[in-house]
Amino acid sequence: MDFQELKTRLLPLDTACVCDANKALRAADSTINALRVADPTIRPIRTGLKLFGRAHTVRCHNDFLAVIRGLRDAVADEVLVVDSQGSDRAVSGSLFPTEAIRKGLAGIVVDGPCRDTRTIRQLDFPYYARSHTPYAGTTAKLGQTQIPITCGGVTVNPGDILFGDDDGLVIATSEELADALPIAETIQHTESVMIGKMNDGTSFLDMLNFEAHCAALEAGEPSNLQFTV
Repeated sequence: MDFQELKTRLLPLDTACVCDANKALRAADSTINALRVADPTIRPIRTGLKLFGRAHTVRCHNDFLAVIRGLRDAVADEVLVVDSQGSDRAVSGSLFPTEAIRKGLAGIVVDGPCRDTRTIRQLDFPYYARSHTPYAGTTAKLGQTQIPITCGGVTVNPGDILFGDDDGLVIATSEELADALPIAETIQHTESVMIGKMNDGTSFLDMLNFEAHCAALEAGEPSNLQFTV
């Protein structure tokens, strides 16, 4: 599946449904790798936006010269992903996402501090960070770009896909996401149907095998909680 088709089909979905789909796939085929989910302390500065793009990686520490290099070299549909290695100084601010928008980048993810959050919240641009501080890093260290890095506790390779929403960030190869996609679409559709039925008065429990599942567990029998719609 090519990048544009994957993007078109994934953006309407929630990260939660994609994660649930991947669990189902692993149960059926142990050769399929688990999706990687970033540490939940890495949060969107502005909520309500979706992120989808290829990783353009940066490694630095209390210095943002490498971030500028990454911003210079990244191309449209890439996400600038920064491993600040535990920095306590900001390695990105509001100028960087403004330039990223001009270049057509898909987003910025900083495992570390950023600043200028008031301005960033006004931008229609996905931007995630671990923390905020007004204290800026230096511009005296070259750092590294386009290498495997750690972001949110998981390894990110150049070209990996980042898919994010208000719940957090999923990091995977395009093949892993393509494998998860059909089940994720089914899960999201089923949940939409359930919400519609609940709005019309149907009980949530009437659409689950809850009682049978609990009875099976009490009897020591294998069972999975499932939707019945």
